[in-house]
Amino acid sequence: MIPVVALIVLLPFAAAAAGLLGSRWPRGGSRTEANDRAAARRAAWFAIAPGTASLLLTLWLAVWSARASGSGGTAFWAGLLPGSTEGTLTVVDTGSVPISVTLRADGLSILIGVLVVVVALAVQVYSVGYMRDDPRYASYSAFISLFTSAMLLVVYAGDLIVLYAGWEIMGLCSYLLIGHWWEDRANSRAAVKAFLVTRLGDVGFLFGIFTLGMAAGSFRIDAVLSADIPTGTLITATMLLLAGVAGKSAQVPLQTWLPDAMAGPTPISALIHAATMVAAGIFIVARLYPAFLGAQPTLDVLGVVAAVGMLGAALAALAQNDLKRVLAYSTISQLAYMAGGLAAGSDKAAIFHLLTHGAFKALLFLGAGAVIHHVGSNLMSHMGGLRTSIPFTFAGMTIGFAALMGLPPASGFFSKDAVIAAIEHSHSPAQPFLYAAALLTVGVTGAYAMRAWLRTFFGPSRVEALPEPEPGTAHVFDGREAPRSMLWPIGVLAVPALLLGFADVAEVDWGSALVSLIVGLLGAGVVYTFWRGAPHQDPARMLGPFRTACERAFYVDEAYRAVFARPILRLAHGVVRTDRQVVDGAVRGSGRLTMGLSGVVRLAQNGNAQLYVTGLLAGLLLITVAAVVLG
Repeated sequence: MIPVVALIVLLPFAAAAAGLLGSRWPRGGSRTEANDRAAARRAAWFAIAPGTASLLLTLWLAVWSARASGSGGTAFWAGLLPGSTEGTLTVVDTGSVPISVTLRADGLSILIGVLVVVVALAVQVYSVGYMRDDPRYASYSAFISLFTSAMLLVVYAGDLIVLYAGWEIMGLCSYLLIGHWWEDRANSRAAVKAFLVTRLGDVGFLFGIFTLGMAAGSFRIDAVLSADIPTGTLITATMLLLAGVAGKSAQVPLQTWLPDAMAGPTPISALIHAATMVAAGIFIVARLYPAFLGAQPTLDVLGVVAAVGMLGAALAALAQNDLKRVLAYSTISQLAYMAGGLAAGSDKAAIFHLLTHGAFKALLFLGAGAVIHHVGSNLMSHMGGLRTSIPFTFAGMTIGFAALMGLPPASGFFSKDAVIAAIEHSHSPAQPFLYAAALLTVGVTGAYAMRAWLRTFFGPSRVEALPEPEPGTAHVFDGREAPRSMLWPIGVLAVPALLLGFADVAEVDWGSALVSLIVGLLGAGVVYTFWRGAPHQDPARMLGPFRTACERAFYVDEAYRAVFARPILRLAHGVVRTDRQVVDGAVRGSGRLTMGLSGVVRLAQNGNAQLYVTGLLAGLLLITVAAVVLG
């Protein structure tokens, strides 16, 4: 099966290479609109055909694995297939701990692999319509393919160094895609911020990998998990790994890059939030879960971080006016739910929610892109009353919001219940704090999801035809439903967003599910009451004076600027001044001194023979006088 796994990883990589190198073939032709459209069609085929092949191979691998394991469907969807297959392509002898280029397929990697290829292919198809007029569509689609290949390498890697290679390629791709519309400074700044913040976390992540590998004597994941590593070393290594997890999965304290990343094209937001990048952090903890279970203090820290992140991000989402930023803060909150499930000791619940979240969050982002395509703005204050003008998008996003709120029978109801039930029955020291935060977040999630749904699709219409697209949008208002290439992915993703939860229905804790459902409906009901009283006003006014703090995400960015950015900038300015005044001053001063001395020497080398003879005689006289006096 390893050749099949290698093909699954390499096909998107080949698509990226073909898209970058072959989209402008044949060379030498003139740049006309017809040639540009032909190049865009080739780029689309270069991206979609290999992506489809990778999807078919992944589905075949999933079916083969399920049959080979002999386990039921519930165990399969929970990512707990007992068997695995692994193959080493080559071993790199480093002189100390070798690096094995190993691929591994098991239940966890196959489940996440299915999520990655489904969402990535949906994004590629959707982008054909959304980015149809973009002059750099070829590089855009190629970087999506490279992004997909990198995430698949992370998912199927059997060696931590190979995993880290895919991990860093994803960071590069996120930078390139978030900053795709780099002409707008906000977009380029968002790309740089995402790159730097995630790199900061990756420093700790790399040292964590080195710590595990050196302690185990191997970087192979199986060897690391089976090695007898001292508890202190495990705690140190897993704490370092958490830095990378916080960066990639946008968790406290490195969560600030993700809302700003909404400056990129909306399909990229769907890809990052649902199947790549942010999912990688949760996947890593699940992949190395036995090591984390041996480091209970690390799980306690993860639980506290998750509790703060899930509630704080949900409150921030409740006050945003930008639809994409609502969904961005929602992602931070939902990822914190998954981290909370891991901290509570249930990797099964966390992965189950990761899968359902990938389906309904991709659906919500692609639906948001269709809304933006129709309206020409990201702002909900420019929307309203859209359910009749774009009914297909309305139906798809309704399913997505229902799953996000955890309403039955949508998939989020089952997976969120699994996480909350795991937290409720956990024996972690952080359990009371984590459980209280989880229930409060359920209520706030119901509130912000209901607010976004009502503000976008109900009430008086606030849609206006904008003369130019706002930054981060692909088209201006055209008054129609999105093209079919954008609607098909929405329709396809609506199916798992609605039905995926039934794969684990037998293990629902109905008592916990009823409590969370009531809390979620209470949050939604409060927002509906405020909206019903004044449909033309924003229900977020119920936050009162607390609204500004929520809208600014509790001033975390401002605090980071005050504590870190500004002192570093002042230090940098000081270094520049020191360089100019001290270092450059010393160089310039030595030059002036040399020029001055050369002027003195030049006085004795002016070509005047009389001066030379006079000097010679004066010297002889001085020598004679000195000899007489001293003699």
